[in-house]
Order: sequence, then structure tokens, then C-alpha cells
Amino acid sequence: MSFIPYDLTEDKLKKIQLEGLQWTVAHAYNNSPFYREKIGNAGLKPEDIRSLESIEHLPFTDKDDLQKEYPFPLRAVPFEDIIRIHASSGTTGKRKVLCYTQRDLDVWADIFARCYELAGLTREDRVQIAVGYGLWTAGVGFQAGCERFGAMAVPVGPANAEMHCEMMIDMGTTVFCSTASMALLMAEEIHKRNLLSRIKVKKVILGAERHSDAMITRIKELMNVEHVFDIYGLTELYGPGTGLDCSHHNGIHYWADHFIFEVLDPETLKPLPPGKQGELVVTTLSKEGSPLIRYRTHDITRILDQACSCGVPFPRHDSILGRTDDMFIYRAVNIYPSQIDHVLGRVDGIGSEFQIHLKQRESGRDMMLVKVERGTGVEKADDIHLAERVATEIRRKILVRCQVEIVDNGELPRTQSKSRRVFDQRNEQ
Repeated sequence: MSFIPYDLTEDKLKKIQLEGLQWTVAHAYNNSPFYREKIGNAGLKPEDIRSLESIEHLPFTDKDDLQKEYPFPLRAVPFEDIIRIHASSGTTGKRKVLCYTQRDLDVWADIFARCYELAGLTREDRVQIAVGYGLWTAGVGFQAGCERFGAMAVPVGPANAEMHCEMMIDMGTTVFCSTASMALLMAEEIHKRNLLSRIKVKKVILGAERHSDAMITRIKELMNVEHVFDIYGLTELYGPGTGLDCSHHNGIHYWADHFIFEVLDPETLKPLPPGKQGELVVTTLSKEGSPLIRYRTHDITRILDQACSCGVPFPRHDSILGRTDDMFIYRAVNIYPSQIDHVLGRVDGIGSEFQIHLKQRESGRDMMLVKVERGTGVEKADDIHLAERVATEIRRKILVRCQVEIVDNGELPRTQSKSRRVFDQRNEQ
């Protein structure tokens, strides 16, 4: 059984999208007081949605809207139809709570199963899940998709390295699903414990945080895996599973029969052409409990319009460059942590882990210190030259001066969740 409709044509996809957009707007308008007011204030009614271009007239929603009228701001079905809720971590203000109907959970499991199929899994695979369970969408999403696909789920969650190593060996795990930070931690543990000959993991699926080429290379080398896949998703969009890169690893195929992806200029909110980086804005096409209309994800990416040679008939977006809200300004230059990451990945002799520390001198002038690990097998005596090369490349590519400190390999913290990259102490002094 294939979960991916390989016979999908561009015309058929546009028809599905228009019908889904019309249904979503009508469903939200008729069943959600929030959306009825928001769409009405824009001077629109459901019958005004006559083409896909009509989406540009619809109002945006944002994370602030999800926190209004907590805890069920976007609810568009009766409470008796809601069978589960999930929520964001709530690091700033109230948690963002999303409602799920049985149909929502079925759609989510189906599209996640597509991701496993796209990654080349079979029903003989054993999938070890190392992401969080509970209010978060990650663990249950990976598990439900695995069960729908028909492979064996090994739902360990974010346990310690000892337990993960034990289960990898005893269960014969072939696929490992985690954050990039957790995968790197496990790769280093497997290498340190000399377990490579005893594990069978050949594929890794990463979600929840951005990862660099250097980190991918490190994971592949230490775990001897064939592929490291990038999965996308947000709690607001069911959870992880909205798309995955294929084995060509040249962009993420997203399930455009369930979502409309727009890339807009984050300042003007005007559409950008394919190939131009901007903010990803998503509209759901089949979500019942908490539909999203033009939701600003604040993720930075671009639409890739070239056809992929893998044969999958779904469009692609690039890997996530960063977020509009994790950008920092240093000496009048807008910088994303991923830009630093990209530069570091091109310098031989350094590892994959880094931190950015921003401080203010007594003179009031900003100072940036980049801490980066020394590469495996690189002598400490090379630190001065390594630091100079990194500083030179950052200045050449990003046009700012910074200080660089080379630290021992493994000195920067490894986490089971997302790694913190930026430490901005300028407003603390």
C-alpha cells in the first residue's frame, strides 16, 4: 500500500487545494466566533473565495491569536467532537492549545506515514522514537505515523543514552527519530562505547530544530547511517509530518493536498517568487478542530520550483534557515544563527557545535564571541589559526567582526531537546 499519491497531477492538486480552501474558510467562518469576526472584519464571506488567488485577501493569523481567549481560541467544532488536545511549550505566555477531532488524527497519521514511505522504510523496519511525549506533538506523531505505516514502533522517548543504546541493540533498531542534538549525542555515545558493530541503524529522521551540514556529516560518520532525513512540522499544523526531504536531500516535499504554503516578505507581507527567502505562511485545507488560515509560522525558507528527480509529485520548500523571531541585530546587521552555522560548516578543522555570546563593552559597543568546538583529531596548537580562519570567514560572509574561541571537542552541552545557540547578555548589563 502506498500512502503517497504518485498519480497526482498539477491540475488535480490545484483543484484539491481550491476545494480545501473553500471548505476551510466556510468551516472556520460558520463554526468559529474568532474566525467569523476576523474574516468579517476583512470584508469577506466564504462565497468570496472563488480561486486560489483569493487567499491573498484573507487575513493573517499569528501566535498571538492562538493565545487569545485561552484555552480554545480557534475551536471550530463542538466540544464533544474534540478527542485530544496538544499544546506548545508555552515558553512565552500561555501555551498554544490546538484541538483535534478523530478526522484530524487520521489525517495526521496518514501524512506522517507518507514521510516514512518517502524515507524508504518498509514494514520490516524498527523505528526508535526519541522525542518527547505528552502535551507536545512530537512523540505521539512519530508513533501514530509509524503504526499507520505498519513498521514497528519502539517508543522510548527522551530517555538517557544508556537506555537508548540498550534498546537499539536489543530491539534491532533500524531507524532513529530525534532532534538533531539528541542524534549527535547518541552518535557520540555509540562511538565512545564502541557499539557500532552491534547496532543496525541505517536511517535517522530529525525534527524540531535546525541542523547544519557539519552536524549531519558527524552523525553519519559516527553512526555509519545511509541517510539523515529532515522532517518539518509545527504543533499548530497537527505536529511533525507536514513534509520530508527525499533521498536526494534537496528540499522538503510538503503535502500540498492538505496545506497551502506561501512565502512572504516578513516586512511587507507580500508574496515572494520561488527561490526568494521569506516567511512561511500556512493555510490548512482539512483541519477540523483548529483550522489555520494564513498562519504566520515565522520560519524562514523559500519555495523550490524545480521538479525533483525522485518522482514524488509534491512541491518542495528549502530547509528552514531560521526564524524571524530568533534573528538578532549586531552592529546594525540582521543575523540568523543559521548563517553563522553555515559559515562554520565551510571551515575545516572545527566541530559541529557552537554558541554565540553577545555582550556590551563599557564603551557601549557591542561585542560578539563565537565559541566553536575543535574538530576530532585536530591539535590544540592549531587553535589560534583556526580562530583566525573562522573570524575571517564570518567577516567575509556576514560582514561583521567577532571574536572566536576554540574549545575542546565535546565541551559544549549536548541536549535531548533543542540546543540553545544565542546568549544575548547586552540588555542584562
